[in-house]
Amino acid sequence: MASAPRTDSGTQRVVLLVAILASFVAFLDGTIINVALPSITREFGGGLPVQQWVVDSYLLTLGAFILLAGSLSDAFGRVRILAIGLVGFGVTSLLCAVAPSAEFLIVVRALQGATAALLVPSSLAIIISTFSGQAQAKAIGTWTAWTGTAMIIGPLLGGLLVDTVSWRLVFGINVLPIAVTLWLLLKMEKQPALIARPRVDVVGATLGAIGLGGPVFALIEQGRYGWTSPIVWVPLVVGVIAFALFLWWEGRTRDPMMPLSLFASRNFSAGNIATVFVYGALGFGFFVIAIYLQQVAGWSATLAGLATLPPTLVMLVLSSRIGSLAGRLGPRLFMTIGPLVAGVGFLFMLTVAPEINYWLQLLPGLVLFGIGLAITVAPLTSAILGAIDPAQAGIGSAVNNAVARVAGLVAVACAGLILGTVLDLPGLHRALVATAVMLFLGGIVSFIGIRNPAPVTEPATAS
Repeated sequence: MASAPRTDSGTQRVVLLVAILASFVAFLDGTIINVALPSITREFGGGLPVQQWVVDSYLLTLGAFILLAGSLSDAFGRVRILAIGLVGFGVTSLLCAVAPSAEFLIVVRALQGATAALLVPSSLAIIISTFSGQAQAKAIGTWTAWTGTAMIIGPLLGGLLVDTVSWRLVFGINVLPIAVTLWLLLKMEKQPALIARPRVDVVGATLGAIGLGGPVFALIEQGRYGWTSPIVWVPLVVGVIAFALFLWWEGRTRDPMMPLSLFASRNFSAGNIATVFVYGALGFGFFVIAIYLQQVAGWSATLAGLATLPPTLVMLVLSSRIGSLAGRLGPRLFMTIGPLVAGVGFLFMLTVAPEINYWLQLLPGLVLFGIGLAITVAPLTSAILGAIDPAQAGIGSAVNNAVARVAGLVAVACAGLILGTVLDLPGLHRALVATAVMLFLGGIVSFIGIRNPAPVTEPATAS
């Protein structure tokens, strides 16, 4: 039987800080790269396809192996897997920083994504095993605020590094927070021993990676070779077949890395569908905005990053409070309203003209988007993790984070379909509409699918 969550406030603070720092670097590297993409292609060449691959090679392995990492976390211990992931992430970050070519950078980014996959499920799992009740909801809200902020603050930090030093420091800077996190791990109390150790699903991991990699390769390269080229349609077909085999295998193996039984829970299923739309929109929208502001509007990397800072500030202020409120009122209302508000924010940005007026054309929409995202993400995480057995916290958080990363991965891979071969103002407008539609769909799915958990009634006391 699993141990009860501990209540020592000192332990809880250290656990929360470790979970935030470990996940922060993984999420940060998914977006900090956005404003560095023009500098990378100026040095290495390759245009939009190279920019897509630098982003998606990381997201591909992160999304493919985060499920395997959830199984490893549950099988070998969350702290141990977390430490291995941190060391691997630091090494691959340094290799990215010294990359001599685009091909080398893309390959090492893929390795970096695989090590990042070890960080997220273990981080959330140690929160679940340490906090309970409303304190757990608030802790998840705080974790969500900081990790969600990493996905948005990345362009600002990346812009400063690109403009003042080099795009290479975007990767080198990871060493500092990793060192701090490893030091905190040494101070953290041991996690409860695991009673059962599931087998690691290597077959599932392989099929999942092929099932994701084939279609993503086809989506990115179709603009260069066309859909009729074997270079495009063969990976697409192989990937679709591999993904179908992945689902079949997960339904029959004894220790699946993605237990299909998790999806029997209505909130888990609906929450993950909503995650597809919300995080697909987040990954795609800011990928396009960061590139447009530099390559088309002519802004510096720092200004492009600074322009997207307002949602970060809104997230920092609101997410923890929203997490606590959703813990009392239930997630459904928040998960419905939040994506709708965020989608309206992107529609506001359709006023962007060739001569951009940031204060009137971008800022209002970005603030509105930040409010909507803050309303959404903490209740979304709580709804999904609250729908499963705490003993499956590692794999449950891994599934949800895999869904989020894959959503961003596929959305960025589809950029060529929406933007064409060159990003221009009409292409930006199409991207903004597509992002808003994804967010609206996330709100609709939440309204239809999410149910608030029944309130816990206190047992009557004898008089």
